[in-house]
Amino acid sequence: MMPRRQRLNSALIPAMVALVVGACAQDTASPAEPAAVPPSLANADLATTLGFRKAVTVAGIRQHQTVFAQISAQGNGGAAVGSQEAEAIAQYVFDRAVAAGYVARIQTYSFEYSGDAGLPELAETSPTPTTFVAGGDFRSMEGSGSGDVTAALYAVDVLTATPGLSTSGCESADFAGFPAGAIALLQRGGCIFRVKALNAANAGAIGVVVAESSDQFPFIPIPGTVGTPQVSIPIVGTSYDAGETLRAGVTNGATGLTVRLKVNYVIETRTGRNVIADSRGGDPAQVIVVGAALAGGAYSPSSNLLSGAATTLEIAKVFTQQGRSTTPKLRFAWFGGNQADRSGATAYLASLSSTDRSRIKAEVNIGAVGSPNYSRFVLDGDNSEFPQPVAADGSDTIERLFTDYFSAAGLTSVPDQFSHAGDHRPFLDGGIPVGGINTGDAGIKTAAEAALFGGTALRLHDGCWLQACDDPDNVSLTALEQMSDAAAHVVLTLSKRNLTKTPL
Repeated sequence: MMPRRQRLNSALIPAMVALVVGACAQDTASPAEPAAVPPSLANADLATTLGFRKAVTVAGIRQHQTVFAQISAQGNGGAAVGSQEAEAIAQYVFDRAVAAGYVARIQTYSFEYSGDAGLPELAETSPTPTTFVAGGDFRSMEGSGSGDVTAALYAVDVLTATPGLSTSGCESADFAGFPAGAIALLQRGGCIFRVKALNAANAGAIGVVVAESSDQFPFIPIPGTVGTPQVSIPIVGTSYDAGETLRAGVTNGATGLTVRLKVNYVIETRTGRNVIADSRGGDPAQVIVVGAALAGGAYSPSSNLLSGAATTLEIAKVFTQQGRSTTPKLRFAWFGGNQADRSGATAYLASLSSTDRSRIKAEVNIGAVGSPNYSRFVLDGDNSEFPQPVAADGSDTIERLFTDYFSAAGLTSVPDQFSHAGDHRPFLDGGIPVGGINTGDAGIKTAAEAALFGGTALRLHDGCWLQACDDPDNVSLTALEQMSDAAAHVVLTLSKRNLTKTPL
C-alpha cells in the first residue's frame, strides 16, 4: 500500500458541512406540480419540472464542488480512488445524503490501483531551466517504474520530416552509442511503448521520455501504457510541442540538455468507496439508479470531473427538501472509481444478487457537466449514430428524455458513444437500460461541435482534465446550469413513471 500521509485536518470536514448546510438552509419548496407525466415521454413538458429545476441551483452545486476541492487540497492536491481524500469526499457525500433523509451506506471494495502516487515532474535543469506541466505537457505512462533522476538527455532516432512515421527506439540497434546513465528521448510510432521502454532500459537509460510524433494536435500529451509488469525506470509521454522543445533541434545524439524526471507510480491493492443512497419511498421492485463518478485524479482537484457527483448530490437533496414522492425507488449512487477505471460501478453490480440486479430498470449517468469548452452530449441509447455497443431496450427512451428536454429548452445536443470508460459501461454490459449526459472531457472538440455550441474547435473540451488547474474556476457555469437542469428534469420525470405498467 502507499505510505500513509498526514491525516486530514479533523476540524475541516465539519466546517465544510456547516458551510453547505447554512448556505442551503434558505431553499424553499416550489409550488406543487402535476402528479403525472404525459402518456408519451416525447415532447418534454417543461412546466412539469420547472419548480424542481429552479431549486437545483448552480450555487448549490458549486458549494459541493468547493468542498470537494478543499478536501483534495489536503494531500497531493487530488482525490484518486483509494486515497484518504477520496475517503473524505465519500464521507461528506454520505453525510449529506443521510441529512437529506435517504437510507444511505458506504460500500467498500478492493481493487488493483495503478497510477501516480504523487505529482510527476519533468524539467530541463540546464542550460535553460524550464518546467513542464504534469497533465498538460506530459503525463506518466501506465506501468512506468518509479524514480527521481537527473541526467543528460539523449535523442534516439527522432524523425522530423515525416511526423507520425517514426520507429524511434523500436530496435536495439537504435541505441548504438547510447551513453549509459542518460535519459532517452524517444518518439511515438512503429512499435508498442513497452518495446521502446525495454530497449532503452537494456541500453542503460535511467529514464525515458516519449514524445508525440504527430503535430496534428501538438499540445496533447501521449496517454500511453507500457503494460505489466512495471518497467524498472520512470517513463513519461509528452506532447509534440514539449518533445520539440526537449530535442533542441537534435534528431539523434546528445541534445545538450540536462533533464530531471520524477515519477512515483504504484500498482497496489486499494480500498474504494461507493456511496449508495435509496429513497425511503418507491417500489423496490423497480429501481432507477442515478450515478456519478466520485473519485478524481491523483494530483487534480477534479472540479469538472466531479461536477456530475456534485450535481447528483444537489438533485438528491432538493428532491427530499421539496417533499417529493417517487413511484420507482430512486437510488443515487456515487461510484468510487473515476470515469476511466469503472471499479466502483463494477464492484457495486458484482455485489448484487441476480434478483436485485433485475430490479434495476435503468441507470442514468451524470458525467462531467461543466467542461469549459463544452459540447452537450447525450448517450446514444437508440444506437442511431453509434451502432456498437448495442444498448439495452429502454436506453432509447432515456436518450429521448434528454434530447426532448434540450429541444424544448431551445438547446442543441448531439449523440455520444457508449465508451469503455465511464460508470455507465458495467450497467450497459449487464443488459440494463442506460442513458446519460456529459460535456466532454479529454476529447477534442470538432469544428462541427464548435459551430453548434461555440467554443474553440480542435481543442480539448477540458484542457485541465486531470490537471492541477481543474479547480472550481475551470468549470463553465453556463454548461453546469444547462446540464444540471436537464438532469433534474429527467430524474423528476422518471420518478413519476410506473415502470411496471409502462416500461421504458
